[in-house]
Amino acid sequence: MKTGLLLGAMALATLIALPAVAEDYVGGAVKTMEIGGKQVLTDANGMTLYTYDKDTAGVSNCYDQCAVNWPPLFAAEGAAAEGAFTIVTRTDGTKMWAYDGMPLYLWVKDTKPGDTTGDGVGGVWHTAVED
Repeated sequence: MKTGLLLGAMALATLIALPAVAEDYVGGAVKTMEIGGKQVLTDANGMTLYTYDKDTAGVSNCYDQCAVNWPPLFAAEGAAAEGAFTIVTRTDGTKMWAYDGMPLYLWVKDTKPGDTTGDGVGGVWHTAVED
């Protein structure tokens, strides 16, 4: 009996510690999660999304090693723009999601949902925050 109570308490503590998912967009490919009092954009798995200052609206400038460290949030075949979420075609023909025109990326050093270790890297990477 004590083991069941302990496991239940541990499960509840885990749920309380996880950030809450607020909204789903573009078929669930993008979500929002409250992190540090802000509505941060995440991928379908709750991993934080980022924007890159060297991009311009509708244009990704993150390729090669940059794209290894900052994987683009690729759009599925047949995906369609929705509201502030648009699709950017990369130079290799692949398609990725953008928010307010700015391409969205993940950061390889984030290890769990809610991590924001990429925010501020090099002074050019920022968490993607919902307006």
